[in-house]
Amino acid sequence: MNVEKRQLEFGEALRRLRAQAGYVTGRDFARDIGWQSSKVSRIENGRTLPSVTDLDAWLDATDPAPEIGARLYEDLREIRLAREAWRRQLRRGHARRQHQEAVSEQEAKRITSVEMFLVPGLVQTADYARAVFAMAADLHGTPQDTEEAVRERLRRQEVLYDSNKQIEILVHELALRAPLAGPEVMSPQLDRLGTLSGMTHIRLGIIPLDAVIPTVTMHGYTIHDDTVIVEINHTEVVTDDRDDLALYRTITERLWDVALEGEAAQALVMRLAARKGS
Repeated sequence: MNVEKRQLEFGEALRRLRAQAGYVTGRDFARDIGWQSSKVSRIENGRTLPSVTDLDAWLDATDPAPEIGARLYEDLREIRLAREAWRRQLRRGHARRQHQEAVSEQEAKRITSVEMFLVPGLVQTADYARAVFAMAADLHGTPQDTEEAVRERLRRQEVLYDSNKQIEILVHELALRAPLAGPEVMSPQLDRLGTLSGMTHIRLGIIPLDAVIPTVTMHGYTIHDDTVIVEINHTEVVTDDRDDLALYRTITERLWDVALEGEAAQALVMRLAARKGS
């Protein structure tokens, strides 16, 4: 089970304890333990993971059986460890993470990469990837192993030339217009995208700026066969849950419905490249 689901279930378990203790509303409970009601709501809805001190206060107020309290402390510890695993990966630098991603991609028969604000890593040029890794290291305070990370990312791209794989690259036009770097970086990156249209086993889609987005997705994601990988600012979620997989496949299908493909996608990329070069 992925971390987000475990946190949601943890919050639900705390909600049941609160209700069983006779607190009809979270507001009543918050008042009794001296919290803001919004904090109780965030914890119960899985949006915030409580601290050990928070859990102490919750259990003191609800007085569950000792074995229930012990299980909740263990659950909290395990969720925190799972969240910390991603941060530990970053503390070792980005290159090792790229190598792990390459192994997963090499083993996958079908790869789907969807991004709304960045060019997908699998098709980034060296200079674009360099800009991404430098910003990520600065944001997270992680080792500046940018050059090694770029080399590993480019090695990942060997899978693009494996005609036995099915590869889908779906990116929003905003990612191609946003000034992540200057024209000297973006122009070659756009040229790189344009070359993908000649590769028959790769499906390239560009969601134009004026397209009405038919679904809500707040972040990019990747699907390797039956596993979904979602990297957000503070953590990474990996899930092979059937319902999660079905959800992300549905989102992908709906985004493809409004994406440009083939010559239309290539023409849009060429127009953007001409703007960057002028």
